[in-house]
Amino acid sequence: MKANLPARRARAARALAPVALAALLLAGTAACDSDTTSEGTDQGVHTLTPEPEESPSESPSPRTQESFAASVSAESERVRQEATKRLDEVEGRGNAVADVSVTGLPLSGSEEVRSARVRVTNPTDEAAFYAVKVEFVDAEDKVLDTVVVGVEDAPPDRTVDAQANSRKAAGVKTFPRVAQAERG
Repeated sequence: MKANLPARRARAARALAPVALAALLLAGTAACDSDTTSEGTDQGVHTLTPEPEESPSESPSPRTQESFAASVSAESERVRQEATKRLDEVEGRGNAVADVSVTGLPLSGSEEVRSARVRVTNPTDEAAFYAVKVEFVDAEDKVLDTVVVGVEDAPPDRTVDAQANSRKAAGVKTFPRVAQAERG
């Protein structure tokens, strides 16, 4: 008789399962009363961001994408001009040619610029400004374009990447090379 006891319990559990499920559904439906006439919110609901009291103003934000791009462009131009000025004073190839490497970046046929990655490794103990002149040459070693890149505050014992872009060398298979590099 005791051996039959687990089988009886299993049958009873199967018989009561639909009843228990129906009771759970009924209790859940009662808890989720859909009465829409009551005011307020459930105490368990928390809004993470406050709802705006009024619609946003029509005036533009003080910092638009266009103004940000313009300021970045102006800063890049300032650094480039500083690098050009420093390279004008350099005799020969400069004191930092060994600190700089240049690699051509892959391009697609539709690109209007030819780009090169300029890697500057500062071997000194202090941050330094680097001025680098990159030449884009063709297969016959003819210089198609020269681009000057400046790297401000290159950290000591670190490598920093910059990019040199040429529109004149676009559409032609070119090879970038370091013409001059000055650390100062």
